Amino acid sequence: MQISVQSSQTVNGRPVTARQLEALLAVQDTGSQTAAARQLGISVPVIHKYLASIEDAAGTPILKTTPAGSKLTEAGLEIASVARSMSQRSDMDRGFTVCCSPVTEDLMMSVISSLRISGANIVVSNDEYNIKMLREDRADLAIIDDPLYLFDAEEFEMDEIGYMGMVLVDNGPSFIRYKYGAQRVAFMFLDSEDREYTIDSETFSLPELLGSNKSFFVDEYLLTRKNLRLKSAVDPKMLRHAITALYREDSRNVSRVISALKTRTQ
Repeated sequence: MQISVQSSQTVNGRPVTARQLEALLAVQDTGSQTAAARQLGISVPVIHKYLASIEDAAGTPILKTTPAGSKLTEAGLEIASVARSMSQRSDMDRGFTVCCSPVTEDLMMSVISSLRISGANIVVSNDEYNIKMLREDRADLAIIDDPLYLFDAEEFEMDEIGYMGMVLVDNGPSFIRYKYGAQRVAFMFLDSEDREYTIDSETFSLPELLGSNKSFFVDEYLLTRKNLRLKSAVDPKMLRHAITALYREDSRNVSRVISALKTRTQ
């Protein structure tokens, strides 16, 4: 007997089908509506129809078109995140799953590739969502950037894997907050300096952060991995924070990944 589960959503009281969600996720994965249509084996007009249905339900744009392709808006990312979450819950035979943020994404991909863990999955999101993945038993290991989250996750095993500094790009008192990294630690530093500032926007997008003309914090390690150099208004070591592995129980794969991560962050 073969049993499978497909999930749908209700957005603003309007149903969004599993097939429509599949189209949205394909666009997110490929960065192109044409490539998404090719991946799903359907025509581009059908992709457009599916996305238009989701957008009608959301009541706001879910995609933005750039010269490089198509990217999800904040609303699109929210719908896609829920879709991926429900898909993983419905997966009755998930493989070894690790969570991290964009800050450590390249590092995690390198480790998983080198260890050749069969059927491994990598989920890239913020610390709060990654801890939620652990709590719901949808992940085996999560790498947490913001050490302040550890106070709310004491039910898990913890292993410190390294330290990272943060860069402060100072363009005045108006800040844009990146959704990833140890942002709370960074802004606590400003508070300790009695500096007056406002957080006027937030973003999931590194290019949007870099092009905002506002002040912001970003992990030095992420910039290094992207071959980017930015002048910091403070020594990144002043904003040094721990990177911590959280897991429910030790296993061979968990131990191997943590050991490899430590080797690469020493």
